[in-house]
Amino acid sequence: MAEDQTPDDQKPDDPMLERLRAHISDRYTIVKELGRGGMATVYLAMDVKHEREVAIKVLLPELSATIGAERFEREIKVAAKLQHPHILGLFDSGEADGLLYYVMPFVKGESLRDRLDREGQLPVEDAIQLTVEVAGALGFAHEQNIVHRDIKPENIMISNGHALVADFGIARAVEEGGAAKLTQTGMAVGTPVYMAPEQAVGEKVGPAADIYSLGCMLYEMLAGEPPFTGKNATQIMARHAMEQVPSVRIVRQSVPEEIEEAIFAAMGKSPADRPKTCADFVEIMGMPMGATATMRAMGRTTSRRTPTGATRAFRTMAVEEPPVPVWRRPWALALMAVVVLGGGFAGYWFGFRSKAPALEVGGLDPHNVAVLYFDDTSTDKSLGYLADGITEALIQRLGQVQGLSVRSRNAVEPWRNDTVGVDSVARALNTGTVVKGSVEQQGDKLRVSIRLVDGNSGADFERASIEQPSASILGVRDSVAEEVARLIRGRLGEEIKLREQRMSTSNVQAWSLVQRAEQLRKTGETAGTRDTAAMGRSFRAADSLLAMAEQLDPKWSDPVAGRALVAYNRSRLSGRDQALIKQWVDVGLGHADRAIALDANNADALETRGNLKYWSYLMGLEPDPAKAEALLNSAKGDLEAATRANPAQAGAWASLSHLYNQTGSGVDVNLAARRALEADAFLSNADQILNRLFLSSYDLGQFPDAANWCQEMGRRFPESYQSPRCELYMLTTRAREPDVARAWRLADSVKAMVPEARKPYFELNSNLLVAAVLARAGQKDSALALAGRSIGTAEISPTRDLSLIAAFTYLQAGDKDKAIDQLKIYEDLLCRQ
Repeated sequence: MAEDQTPDDQKPDDPMLERLRAHISDRYTIVKELGRGGMATVYLAMDVKHEREVAIKVLLPELSATIGAERFEREIKVAAKLQHPHILGLFDSGEADGLLYYVMPFVKGESLRDRLDREGQLPVEDAIQLTVEVAGALGFAHEQNIVHRDIKPENIMISNGHALVADFGIARAVEEGGAAKLTQTGMAVGTPVYMAPEQAVGEKVGPAADIYSLGCMLYEMLAGEPPFTGKNATQIMARHAMEQVPSVRIVRQSVPEEIEEAIFAAMGKSPADRPKTCADFVEIMGMPMGATATMRAMGRTTSRRTPTGATRAFRTMAVEEPPVPVWRRPWALALMAVVVLGGGFAGYWFGFRSKAPALEVGGLDPHNVAVLYFDDTSTDKSLGYLADGITEALIQRLGQVQGLSVRSRNAVEPWRNDTVGVDSVARALNTGTVVKGSVEQQGDKLRVSIRLVDGNSGADFERASIEQPSASILGVRDSVAEEVARLIRGRLGEEIKLREQRMSTSNVQAWSLVQRAEQLRKTGETAGTRDTAAMGRSFRAADSLLAMAEQLDPKWSDPVAGRALVAYNRSRLSGRDQALIKQWVDVGLGHADRAIALDANNADALETRGNLKYWSYLMGLEPDPAKAEALLNSAKGDLEAATRANPAQAGAWASLSHLYNQTGSGVDVNLAARRALEADAFLSNADQILNRLFLSSYDLGQFPDAANWCQEMGRRFPESYQSPRCELYMLTTRAREPDVARAWRLADSVKAMVPEARKPYFELNSNLLVAAVLARAGQKDSALALAGRSIGTAEISPTRDLSLIAAFTYLQAGDKDKAIDQLKIYEDLLCRQ
């Protein structure tokens, strides 16, 4: 939360402040008031336990009384689960003598309102960047079925030039608490200047309302004033409902036409007239669907270097086992600036912004399913038997789905007719997917409503309803079972894919050959890298079956796409023989091109073509720097196209999370890795995805997230060397105490667990991290001595990132000259790229 213009002096007779202090002084020390609004007061405070500055937002007493503690806690709990680079997180919440409050990070920046008040109109690029970042945050929340309801400049914090959306869940809590009561006290749900017409008249609010508010906010950033103003709220809301949106280009001709068109679209009077999603809104603005402000800014301002020589030697690791190029990391350039300009560095590298205890990351497994007994909502409660029959049929049917773990009737029976929140039930049953529903009579028909609920957040992710004649009771039961099974299978993956394949060809024999080929291909993948002969036999047999399937149905793209994937597998089996790799890459690209010619939206073919191009780039098959750069961009284009064709294309997201390292976009690395894990938590390289999430969060300065991903790595992959390594990294920040003994134990674990071929590098890497911990602990002589013998040669560290880490350690230990020497070694390599 940013500080505003309110004077620093405390009001000694502030009764609300005294009530708050009396109840939270053991955890938080109130420093000063930051600001007051129509619904809350914000205080700067010090978190006693974690020694960090926080912002505490306290709802006004009349608002607290109207909402109620239970409803407030429920909505805050949902909002607290939102983890996104452009969403301001929540640390804590509670009740103090009837006052409801929640605790947020203290953002040492400003709100968008502060900047608009100071500057009026913003530069067009800044307005677009902030809008796209807010759209990304809202789109993420909407995917979790969470609507903000109060998007306005006051709720957008700006930190280091980037947007953070605050106050998720608050407007919903207020709305459910009784908007009519609040109106009598002079408060309203939402802000009229930015409020969608349907929200103003109390209709049901969905994502379209947030998109409308975002359109209003974009207009104000460009024009310097909101699209509609008036003497009072009634006038403003009437203008929103009745008047056409004024042209922003009349006020400011430099605004691109597509931006004005996007504003008009976002501010459609009816929700149906607006973009369906935030991604659609961004696309209307003229941006690629998967693009972020970081990507576009880089495209405009950065001349990317194509790594050569030593750089390429380092990056030839498998796509599933990525290096994180240190020269691409934001803190690498920041360190250079700090040292060259003579500034202090400890506040950046070791300046952990939060010491919050790690939360469970990844949460409840969506493959664990609980079907709660359906409710009988008929007037005379005569349909209980049907509600029970539907429930038990679902448990039976879903229990037959391979890969699902469905809780038994006895497990869900205690929760029948219970008023406990769905997320609480999900935690008790350890289920990430919960099915709820109801049965009612409507005339001569039976209506069954179905809700699929995310167990982590308690938010709906699918809804459906079925109506059939009352005489067809068994038909209703079977139809509901089919519908729910379809929805769940669709969410989790494999079976719905088989159905799509079956529907895409009428040739049963061709379909059967594809299934057999996929089994063989997976057998080859799991044979293990040591048994390359067995892998090769499986891949050859799979390709033969796919060729037969292609002959049986030449218009079906899936067999051709499958052959492209087999060729990619075989290219990865070719070691470092560039001629053999190129042979299989060319074969694969030929198959992929043919598959895409048959079906331009075949996400598997697009993903494989992107991976083939990217593998060719990583292996240095294109020696010309300009052509290599074009190859990288082409690979990115194919992978992004795959995610547009199928937003749940987990493999494409995983590859993009690696590729974005090459283009220097840490935010996009993080977002792509999140999307990969959300689409398929059981990816074969899920450990590397988690490692990418850890490193990108760490590099972005999102240390609470980094700690969470590290914890999840240790929980899911305790045998991976990445688990102790990420804990060792965390010891270099104030997220952990500088425990030198533990640092050495973690370093020893890394050295023992890392593959033999990579031991020389990781031994030195671990030693340098221990040296950084020694420096933090005040043992500077020991830190300098250890760093001095751990820098390594260019052969061990082709990218010389060990020199960069050594520079950090030297600087922390107070030896600026040695830090500069190591930076020169690193910079020399960078300048030769």
